[in-house]
Amino acid sequence: MRIMNKRNNLTKFALFREILRDSERKPLLAILNDLFSLSIYYRQFPRHYFSRYLFKKGTTNIKDYFPDDFLYSGIKPFLNNSECRDILENKMFFHLYYSQYKVPLPKILMFNHKTTFKTEGELTQITGFEQFITLLDKLFEIEPTRDSLFIKKLFWSYGGDKVYKIYRAQVADRSQILADLYTEVIKSCYLFQETVIQHDALNKLNPFSLNTIRFDTFIDKEGNVDLISGYIRMSINKNHVDNIFSGGCQVGIDMKTGRLKKEGHSKLSYYGVNLLQSHPITGTGFENFEIPHFESAKAMTVEAARLLPGLRIVGWDVAIGESGPVLIEGNSDYGMTGNDLSEGGYRTNPVFRKVLFEVKDLNTSKYFKRLINRAIKEVAV
Repeated sequence: MRIMNKRNNLTKFALFREILRDSERKPLLAILNDLFSLSIYYRQFPRHYFSRYLFKKGTTNIKDYFPDDFLYSGIKPFLNNSECRDILENKMFFHLYYSQYKVPLPKILMFNHKTTFKTEGELTQITGFEQFITLLDKLFEIEPTRDSLFIKKLFWSYGGDKVYKIYRAQVADRSQILADLYTEVIKSCYLFQETVIQHDALNKLNPFSLNTIRFDTFIDKEGNVDLISGYIRMSINKNHVDNIFSGGCQVGIDMKTGRLKKEGHSKLSYYGVNLLQSHPITGTGFENFEIPHFESAKAMTVEAARLLPGLRIVGWDVAIGESGPVLIEGNSDYGMTGNDLSEGGYRTNPVFRKVLFEVKDLNTSKYFKRLINRAIKEVAV
């Protein structure tokens, strides 16, 4: 299986051509029949048919997968209190909130507001690139074994956007990369965090990225917290970002055993129509690969959700460090499409069916209400 580097500009025409040439696709007549059936069912063109790989042979449960607008507009707005979102979407608020409850988090080394930088010891106003480098030098001097650190935009960043990893050697060499980064950083607010050293087992998947687990949770009306689903993300090249929209892939996890499912998925426009059964660089097979500290990771995630009852459906990013799980961030507006894909259709998931039962009484849209009631009815049958 080939490695495709930076194919995120693959055109719709080229992608359509790949689907037509795919030896694992359904017959063209079957695809057209699926599209017609789903168009009638959802009263819209089912664009999710392709992003969920429903054109592949053997995929018969096409109505178990939900359109993107149903997941984003039909579910989350009725479960999450918008006034609570800043706790998750502002990385400083997130750190301050969860650190008081002793939840394992990456350590903050420094943060800035434009040209004002705050380290543990002092507040510094800088006027140029060399002063920025001096601050970075000090962060590495504090911990001689520290080889790298992450720089993340403080608020409202998604999909690996505005996340940078820098290395000790780059600082020592005054790399041009850092000059460009300095220009970017002083425009806004950023956190400078220690690099989480991931468990050796996960390095077997991809040692170049921090391979994080995406869990999603649901809090019911009685306040009970359930894990809905989970999948692991990793870069499929040597990128430090694991997000699927940045050239990564995702592999579903069996929530009972903590073992990976057989196949992984990347973004169609990046990797094409091929499904992944092993990592393209390391060659590590996915099926039955066991995630270390999985039960501890689940327990930590459930506790994080319980501590924030105003947000009833959340996507959490969890790393597995050398000695256990580390909570990287929470997302109140997370990409539910990835969980829909990794679960083989959200409708097959018993916890998500609980979500549907609850939202049907909250969503007043006739369109979404019809879809929810139909989904619940068909599940019951």
